[in-house]
Amino acid sequence: MMPATPVTVEEYLRTSYSPDCDYVDGVVLDRNLGEHDHARLQTDLAAFFRLLERSLNIFVVVEQRVQVAATRFRVPDVCVLRGGDPGEQIITRPPFLCIEILSPEDRAAQMQIRVEDYLAFGVENVWVIDPVTKHAQVYSPQGFRLVSGGLLRTSEPDIEVNLFQVLP
Repeated sequence: MMPATPVTVEEYLRTSYSPDCDYVDGVVLDRNLGEHDHARLQTDLAAFFRLLERSLNIFVVVEQRVQVAATRFRVPDVCVLRGGDPGEQIITRPPFLCIEILSPEDRAAQMQIRVEDYLAFGVENVWVIDPVTKHAQVYSPQGFRLVSGGLLRTSEPDIEVNLFQVLP
């Protein structure tokens, strides 16, 4: 496999990718998605958070570009922000929560780099969920933990998601 040809930030931003791609320091990176388990969980989580938007003053989007650094753009599966619609085509302030749903092709080392990008940008909560095993990992500036019992939580706002109720 030949090395990727470097792409400028400007070129990345004016190019449409289907599905959208991450951009890391001049390299356009494919994202793994598209299978039923991944798509269904993404839909269910987005719908769950959408119902809470008004009551918790949050805003949810799926597959939205987030500029985590000057030359790094990530596209989380689900992204939750405090407050209303940020009015930006690309999110430039740290989301409250970024959710990544694993696909069979995902590799731990690559996912860890994504998580580190989110945390370095100031994201307070990062959830990495495996829709097949129903296991989840929760990352925050305070550290990492495996979820026991399928219960994912955040605070300020207080949100609780039971994976066993969301996943079939």
